This record gives sequence, C-alpha cells and structure tokens, in this order.
Amino acid sequence: MHALLDVSGLQKVYEGSGRRVEAVRDLTFTVDTGELVCLVGPSGCGKTTLLKCMGGLLTPTSGEVLLEGRKVNGPPPGMALVFQEYGRSLFPWMRVGENVELPLKQKNMSRTQRRELVRDALESVGLADAAGAYPWQLSGGMQQRVAIARALAYEPQVLLMDEPFAAVDAQTRADLEDLVRGLWRERGITILFVTHDIDEAVYLGERVIVLSASPTVVQEQLKVDLPDERDQLHTRVAPRFAELRTHVYEQIQAAKRGEAEPGSPARSVT
Repeated sequence: MHALLDVSGLQKVYEGSGRRVEAVRDLTFTVDTGELVCLVGPSGCGKTTLLKCMGGLLTPTSGEVLLEGRKVNGPPPGMALVFQEYGRSLFPWMRVGENVELPLKQKNMSRTQRRELVRDALESVGLADAAGAYPWQLSGGMQQRVAIARALAYEPQVLLMDEPFAAVDAQTRADLEDLVRGLWRERGITILFVTHDIDEAVYLGERVIVLSASPTVVQEQLKVDLPDERDQLHTRVAPRFAELRTHVYEQIQAAKRGEAEPGSPARSVT
C-alpha cells in the first residue's frame, strides 16, 4: 500500500553563471492520508525548494515525488498550495469570492456548484460576509484566510502550506494556527506545513520532520504525543510541549553546527 505522498531521494541543484548550488541533497519521507505533518529546519535549508518540487512547480534534479503512487511531473489536480506572501497570491482587482472561485473554473462543474464551494470555504475560515470585498480592503490575517479558503474550495487531497503565517502578527498567527488544526480535524484533509517556527511546528503537527542545514537531508522525524485537543493557553505551557520544542531546538542547533547525523523513522522523545 502506497503512502498518500511519497518523497524519495529528492535532490535539487541550481546551476548558472558558473555556479552550482545544491539546495536539497537527498530527501526521503512519506505522508499518510489524514496526517498533519510539520517540516522545520534551519533558515536557508531549502524548505521552500522542497515544497515547490512536491507541488510540481520545480523539476527535481534527481529523485521523485509520488502522489497516490503517481509521479508528480507538474501541479497535480489533487494538491493545493498556500504561499507565505498572500499579497502576491491574491488578485487585487478581483473580489474575494472571485479569487476563491478562480481555480474551480478548471474543474468540470456548474457555476452553482462553484459558488456553493466558495460559500462553504469562506464560511469555514470565518469570512462568510467578505465575498464581495476586495483583498486590499482586508487585514493581512483576513487575506491569508482568503488564500486558505481558495485552497479548501479546490477540495485537494493534500494541502501544502509554505510558512503561511510568517507575515502576520503574533495574535493573528495564533488564531490562524487554531484555524488550521480545526479545519484539519473537521475535514480530514492531509496537510504538510512548512515553518521556521519551532513552537508552531510542535503545536500544530502530529509529526515533525526536522531538516538538516543545506544541502538538506531529513535529520529526524519526531512523533508529537500531545493531546488531540490543543489550545494556545494551555498546550504551550504544558511540560510535554516544552520538552518537545526543546528537543527540536537542540536538533536544529546541532544541524547548524553540522554535528547531527541523518535520522529516519519517526520516533518519540522520552
């Protein structure tokens, strides 16, 4: 039986102007149906490069990405990507509802069906009354909710999220983190969430994949054994949360120093 998402021996090398930069060396991991997996690593380790290869936006130098056992050679229909810079991913001249509806026009469905998916998605992210507004009339956090709604409306099997909350303030970030966990639980969607924030990775994920410094390999896979019910007030002050985030922090610092050895199967910290 195949994992839903299978990354095998992925390497990406950038070449040009007489330079050769190996951004990703040998990445191998899987994501099963219904998982929420967070991917974290040192700054500049190639997280975004990896995500673009997984989403079919970049061609790997070697290795492959499989979605349901089929090789990803371009943006697959069963995948949606939420970018960090919501200001660049939303069209300012289109209203919120039109932005959310846009990718649905590639699907064979009626206008009524599209509008129902848009309504449901906006309601799910708390923006039921914002369909007629323009993105520039909304706050940054609300614009990122629109980007999430657009991905949800597309009904993907896998949702890739590339540091989606890096550009918002701390309070908005906390609200959006809870939104993602709530949507994940309600909809059973499979999520791979890339972040540079260790606390965010531990708070959100059921599993955390720790990447090495560039050129990147998987350093460790960590099972997050926190309760399913999590909240910003109690989870982040729990002793177990502190233990897990300290362990991940130590792993990343070791990666920066080049001291850590690549790990493999997911394990629990005791």
